[in-house]
Amino acid sequence: MNSENDQPEHSGTLYIVATPIGNLDDMSPRAASILSRVSVIAAEDTRHSGRLMQHLGIRKPMMALHDHNERDKAGQVLAKLAASQDVALISDAGTPLISDPGYVLVREARARGFRVSPVPGACALVAALSAAGLPTDRFLFEGFLPAKQGARKAALERVARESATLVFYESPHRIVDTVRDIEQVMGAERELVLARELTKAFETFYAGAAGSVGDALEADPHGSRGEFVVMVHGASDAEVAVGSVEVDRVLGLLLKELPVKKAAKLAAELTGSSKNELYQRALELKAE
Repeated sequence: MNSENDQPEHSGTLYIVATPIGNLDDMSPRAASILSRVSVIAAEDTRHSGRLMQHLGIRKPMMALHDHNERDKAGQVLAKLAASQDVALISDAGTPLISDPGYVLVREARARGFRVSPVPGACALVAALSAAGLPTDRFLFEGFLPAKQGARKAALERVARESATLVFYESPHRIVDTVRDIEQVMGAERELVLARELTKAFETFYAGAAGSVGDALEADPHGSRGEFVVMVHGASDAEVAVGSVEVDRVLGLLLKELPVKKAAKLAAELTGSSKNELYQRALELKAE
């Protein structure tokens, strides 16, 4: 177990700094202050973030840290922390690590006892949920869905009977296909709320049944502008119950012909449910 008390003496702090998702006025004074006094800023795209730094009047060395080089660059950041230099990590927009790079760096920094401190601010996921009018006591964030339709529909099928609100990020050129896939997998009446261009001049919410939201997107000439936050109402109690009955029916049939482990594996492929959960359920059915 690591604690702040294990921090190497005279070491630096890694700040995880949220930046605006559109409206630059959302930059907090504390975030700007920290960015102005760290030794270096690690950014997903230095050219993109450089414009924000220019707007804020901040001139600090920047280094690129993204999905393709994070493991290599993490060592450089850790060396700076060990040399008593403070480092800030930012993403292109919003809160770092939320469907963005940084996990490897933060994990390594904590493992070595360095202080890691969040500087909260904008996050598209939270901003969209706060204005969607969907239940937020429980939600499941799945990040970006797969680009290929087969994998995307399989991912949707795995969560179709989840009772919590579902949240995804989606790119503009795939949004119509994704909404149509949701319509096919979860039904044309499943409630959706889409948010795009949050905090910007063309901020837009689309809300309604999946089928009508898909129609509205296709009819809107600006419907594919900007990245989307896709929010889906969780499954009803009836849908969850039907799912449980269907899983038990599939497992029951397979257990007549196959060992428990093989039956659970095949049932997982057929239903999109968790293999481990199905294995436990298969053991229960065998014992009945």
